[in-house]
Amino acid sequence: MLTAVVRAFKTPDLRKKLLFTLMIIVVFRIGSLLPTPGVNVGAVQTAIDAAESGANASLYSLINLFSGGALLKLSIFALGIMPYITASIILQLLTVVIPRLEALKKEGQAGTTKITQYTRYLTIALAILQSTGIVAMASTGNLFTGQSVDILYDTSLFTVVTIVIVMTAGTGVIMWLGELITDRGIGNGMSILIFTTVVASFPQQFINIFQTKGGFVFTIVLLVGLAIVAAVVFVEQAQRRIPVQYAKRMVGRRMYGGTSTYIPLKVNQAGIIPVIFASSLLYLPQLAGQLWPNSEFLGKYLLPYLQQDNPVNMAVTFALIVFFTYFYVAITFNPTEVADNMKKYGGFIPGIRPGRPTAEYLDYVLTRITAPGALYLGLVALIPLVAFSLIQAANDFPFGGTSILIIVGVGLDTVKQIESQLQQRSYEGFLR
Repeated sequence: MLTAVVRAFKTPDLRKKLLFTLMIIVVFRIGSLLPTPGVNVGAVQTAIDAAESGANASLYSLINLFSGGALLKLSIFALGIMPYITASIILQLLTVVIPRLEALKKEGQAGTTKITQYTRYLTIALAILQSTGIVAMASTGNLFTGQSVDILYDTSLFTVVTIVIVMTAGTGVIMWLGELITDRGIGNGMSILIFTTVVASFPQQFINIFQTKGGFVFTIVLLVGLAIVAAVVFVEQAQRRIPVQYAKRMVGRRMYGGTSTYIPLKVNQAGIIPVIFASSLLYLPQLAGQLWPNSEFLGKYLLPYLQQDNPVNMAVTFALIVFFTYFYVAITFNPTEVADNMKKYGGFIPGIRPGRPTAEYLDYVLTRITAPGALYLGLVALIPLVAFSLIQAANDFPFGGTSILIIVGVGLDTVKQIESQLQQRSYEGFLR
């Protein structure tokens, strides 16, 4: 990985792209630190310190992860990349349900451009809703656990509207920065920004573990982290390659087909989406507890079982991730459609008849290869909860759950793109 980056910096064209990407990342991080007009920065920091010292995890910890800590600081990039992620997931799910969106998806580049436009509109709408909710909870004192100071200078309509507009505009700027990286930089822009927000919290987490738990625990965490990264890289790269043979056919005077390829089915076909779904669903009871703090059912019968170190919470989290893994794979990979496309172009799996038998075979393989992928996602997501039970440092444990999946996935994808561009620029001909 480091060799590919060094070689890229030695190539003038790639060096410009890498430096441009780094410049956009710096701008993004500066925006994550600039406070929103109308926010009392000192009061926010006091509330953050009080919330982090409490026993309960923050209600918005997942969104705060995707904002690189900007959410709890109420900066202009407070919402981070989360509205865009949510909009992308919603559009991807609606593509399966709404025939119009499904038809657009099949139209190629023009349809993809239209869906991307819809995603942008939905992102802005979600940003307005989320920023309004955050400002409302901040003004009522429910944004932070145990909040005892006013973090807004005033709660007038002008101040509230200004904060909502600034946060929504920040989300639009983040989308623009991501598209700039995609067009003129290296890698997928949105993925790079997500990677940046996650990595931004690592130094503080390492410092907290070292200061609170000592050098021995800090060393153990590093060793365990390296083992987790190696295991995640191994599973993320694992795939089942189904061979596909294309029959020879005459079109005019030319012979087509006769080639061999394969369908790569990844062990983790669903990516990080099931973890996000499960985490979001488990945050709903906590949100209800914030809105109705006097509810006996929530306070006595539900919320105590959703604490991080509770075995019931771990079991429910694991079960939800397994369920959402199968659910997401089922709606994103259509074996019947793949089989029909193969049959249309004269392709077949050796030993399997084209058409329905091919679809059944693909569904058979996908169902069984998803099982270890679902178990893998569930175990990785439980790492922070286990860390909380063992060393009481779930919020500061960097290697686990959503963070490590994002870092490894984006890192591998970016390095692959760098290597592919290096190969294009250093290709040696056969006659050399």
